[in-house]
Amino acid sequence: MKAKKAVITAAGKNQRTLPLQTLVDRDGTSRSALAILAEEITSAGIEEIAVVICPGDEAAYAAAAGPHASHMRFIEQAQASGYAHAVHCAADFTGDDPFLLMVGDHLYLSRTETSCAAQLLATASLENCAVSAVQATHESKLPLYGAIGGRRILGSDYIYQVETVIEKPTPTEAEQKLVIPGLRAGNYLCFFGLHVLPSSVMDILGRQLIDGRADLSLALAEIARRERYLAHELQGRRHDIGVRYGLLTAQLALGLAGKDRDEVLTNIVELLARSQS
Repeated sequence: MKAKKAVITAAGKNQRTLPLQTLVDRDGTSRSALAILAEEITSAGIEEIAVVICPGDEAAYAAAAGPHASHMRFIEQAQASGYAHAVHCAADFTGDDPFLLMVGDHLYLSRTETSCAAQLLATASLENCAVSAVQATHESKLPLYGAIGGRRILGSDYIYQVETVIEKPTPTEAEQKLVIPGLRAGNYLCFFGLHVLPSSVMDILGRQLIDGRADLSLALAEIARRERYLAHELQGRRHDIGVRYGLLTAQLALGLAGKDRDEVLTNIVELLARSQS
């Protein structure tokens, strides 16, 4: 399962401007969120990138991508028909190849020298199967994410065999179907916004669209029933820039992880001091 293509979804009504936002990255350079995502993808060895956008947004996205625009194909989602439909809009681009799927309103910070995307791609290649990145998430945030149920792979502390996938489960539903031994009580493995998926997921989504509305979590649940499908708890954190204060939190995380850490900490301390005066 060696992915050579990547798909970024960025056509959601509340999502379309988020990848265009400018942040200061860990190197101290001002770049758009889209360019930061593209750098993560290309540094992991993938050069073909499709970005699913709203009609009319191509010029803004090409400008935000900077030098990465030459590696990108912009695909318009003609109708606002949901996330899974947006993924399927890239079906001709992915063809028969496995692909890295990434949402455009998340940024990722690895705790190691290996980026989050590279960690996931390495696992997919080694295990030769579909792999989704997950993160232990408190039950209070279950309304925001899809979640998985399953069991730890023998000999690994961070890879799980996926048995169940539920989109935005209720706490009761999660307690009944998604508890994984070893996780802190009240925490569940929720999607990270990164997946390495086989081309068959596009076939499943296509059939769903014929029947009505597509649902990626249902498609992933079908993958789990049909073939080996793993979840990888990455050495890193996702930062959802679409939630309240999400962009601020992501910027702080980038600053604290970069070369300007001391300057950022000093500024935070000064702000706190002033707020108390």
